[in-house]
Amino acid sequence: SSGINAEWPLRPGLKGVLKVGQEIEVRPGITTKDAEGNLHCVPIRSRVLTMFAENNDLQFAVPGGLIGVGTKIDPTLCIGDRLVGHVIGSEGSLPPIYTLIEIQYHLMRRLLGVRTEGKSKGAKVDNLSKNEVLLVNIGSLSAGGRVSAIRETKNKHGAVDKRAKVILTSAVCTDVGEKIAISRKINKHWRLIGWGTIKGGQKMTI
Repeated sequence: SSGINAEWPLRPGLKGVLKVGQEIEVRPGITTKDAEGNLHCVPIRSRVLTMFAENNDLQFAVPGGLIGVGTKIDPTLCIGDRLVGHVIGSEGSLPPIYTLIEIQYHLMRRLLGVRTEGKSKGAKVDNLSKNEVLLVNIGSLSAGGRVSAIRETKNKHGAVDKRAKVILTSAVCTDVGEKIAISRKINKHWRLIGWGTIKGGQKMTI
């Protein structure tokens, strides 16, 4: 079986070259939960059979565009966009898989597109709170998360360093330094409230 033709966005800032015939790995891959609710991941391994961009066949590709990649991956693994947000690369070269991330974050002063009653300005954005449920966007992946800890410190210049630990509802293949967007559910809709940078976290053992 020739498997699937999937379009993978090769984002600028990522490293490496993808070539026809190359052995590849997809992370996090197949994700399951045990009886206690703990996540387990098995990366998917395959080979690049074909690549194309628009109507052009490619022999290699670099980060910076949307590339169609033909592989031997079972098409049933892609049902319901299950592989959206997963990362493709040479076997053993991909970033770790995290189930908890520590972020340095910044919140907007006011919500965009949401007004409080009788006021022309947007509603004020409250600080994060412990056990609050958020939506975080890491690359093309959207994952739910619960805030488990919050810490604020001031540096010698008086600037406030805000950090939070977020337990993710789905495993994420990412790396320290990756930028994220943070959203909060307001009036039954997810609204962007800030952004942040991954500073660390809990890595999954594969």
